[in-house]
Amino acid sequence: MPSGPSDPSFVSRLRPFLVAWPLIGLAGGLAARLAGDEAVAAVIWTVGSAPVLAVLLAEIIGGLRRGDFGLDIVAALSMSAALVIGEHLAAAIVALMYAGGQYLESFAERRAQREMTALLARVPRSAMLHAEGALVEVPVERVEPGDRLFIRRGDVVPVDGKVAGGVAVLDQSALTGESMPVRLKDGDDVLSGSTNAGDAFDLAAIRRAADSTYAGVVRLAEEAQRSRAPMARMADRYAMVFLGVTVLLAGLTGWLTGDAVRVVAVLVVATPCPLILAVPVALMAGISRAAKSGILIKSGKALEMLARVRALVIDKTGTLTAGAAHIVDTRVAPGLSPSELLRIAASLDQASKHIIAETLVAAARAQGLALSVPTTVEDTPGAGLTGRVEGRLVSVGGFQYVADRVGDEDLRKLSQSRPPGAVGVAVAIDGKAAGVIVLADMVREGTEDLLRRLRDGGIERIVLATGDRMDVARFIGAGLSLDAVRADLTPDQKVLVVLSERKNGPVMMIGDGVNDAPALAAADLGVAMGARGAAASSEAADVVLLVDRLDRILPAVTIARRSRAIALQSVIAGMALSIGAMLAAAAGHLAPVEGALLQEVIDVVVIFNALRALRG
Repeated sequence: MPSGPSDPSFVSRLRPFLVAWPLIGLAGGLAARLAGDEAVAAVIWTVGSAPVLAVLLAEIIGGLRRGDFGLDIVAALSMSAALVIGEHLAAAIVALMYAGGQYLESFAERRAQREMTALLARVPRSAMLHAEGALVEVPVERVEPGDRLFIRRGDVVPVDGKVAGGVAVLDQSALTGESMPVRLKDGDDVLSGSTNAGDAFDLAAIRRAADSTYAGVVRLAEEAQRSRAPMARMADRYAMVFLGVTVLLAGLTGWLTGDAVRVVAVLVVATPCPLILAVPVALMAGISRAAKSGILIKSGKALEMLARVRALVIDKTGTLTAGAAHIVDTRVAPGLSPSELLRIAASLDQASKHIIAETLVAAARAQGLALSVPTTVEDTPGAGLTGRVEGRLVSVGGFQYVADRVGDEDLRKLSQSRPPGAVGVAVAIDGKAAGVIVLADMVREGTEDLLRRLRDGGIERIVLATGDRMDVARFIGAGLSLDAVRADLTPDQKVLVVLSERKNGPVMMIGDGVNDAPALAAADLGVAMGARGAAASSEAADVVLLVDRLDRILPAVTIARRSRAIALQSVIAGMALSIGAMLAAAAGHLAPVEGALLQEVIDVVVIFNALRALRG
């Protein structure tokens, strides 16, 4: 379809011309006036105003066809009226100021979007691959899990992986918003999108580029940029009121004074309104600021809602907790130390792909334990495995699996009083009970402080909603300042929990799994944990925390409330100044030309005030 005057992209390309043309016309008309030829000056000013007025009328008609009824109508009225009554200079100034205001708004939005733009611009296109004793530069699409990559100083890590030898010093600020580099050792996980701030190191790829963290971040950022420009409902709520006040005041001025010049002055001084400039700039600035802190807010509407939430419904697994089992206790038989029990169990578990086995192996390596190679391993899927470690016969698995080999009573003494929801891994060595390693998914560190600070920031009610058992939910919620715990929930029951909390105000739902997607969509504001979380939850959510850290929600709320406050401040101050100037114009104290100049000063002030939302 060909682009035309009502096409936003077409208008965007025209903006430099729409500023330059009335500027040239204004200068040419002033030159003609100085030469004493008022008639020529009037023609030049009219010609200078005409393209802006034509594009403006086309935009208004296109908006009306889409059901949008905006404040641009005031600008069109003021220019048309000024031309009709012979105030050609005022019309030229309004045309220049309107086009300049739109260009200034566009510039401000580009400035506010620069973090989003930088995020997309950092996408790595190639990777250095170890291949047959040499380094080969290949497109990132060719990298497969298991490939060994060479990450040079300054490179953006192209795929998720693990440090493969040596130490990596990484700048993760693009993902987390934290400026201090992190130091990772051999075997530690590396997020794609991090920048190598230290010496070159090798990376063992564990995901393809398309499945990695940074690819997920980029997809979400592109989706946010394609979403509707964040004019937001705040502007919509006030626009019609201000338009009504403007038309009413202009009509009263004409009726009471009969002076068409005063009527035009009233219209001119209301054009363009800071309402249509300040709100999108402030909200886009807030979105950009949030992106710099590792928070992707998909639209201005989402940012405004984030500033207004009063109730929080939060998922447990992967949200309130880390979503992965950790060793919380180790019970050992006499003669063994906890670290030795873990070393022997993890040595045997190297032969298993079970998630619990991988957890034990990772925990042992994190402690620097030297693992031995197991032999003659027999794996019983879902139960356990038996094999030899350093010549000793070792069994690792569930309680019943190991009890069948060593006797029920010996293990029972080591397995008592586990936390609800915890998993016990039994270990036997040479036919005797050696110990039990207890694993559980525990509350994230600092969660209670986070919940308290959210309450201080205006969240009045916090509810835990989980599909897990009630005893597990209550154990996890113990010591946390929760108002209610809802457990044994199906996905549709989570939706009902969200809907029932609306009586307390706008509801924010935080989750990470596929089962959370319906509740995220049903909430006034859905927040998904991590760009690597379930795709369904990220797509259903309005806000995505780009890293797996619950504490990112606090700066998100803070940024949203500050941006909304700045937008409101700009709107109220701009409207108050505009109404004051309209009253002065109605009283005859402002000529149309003076009103146009004054309104542009107001516009510049409110736009630069709105840009304060970029700062922390």
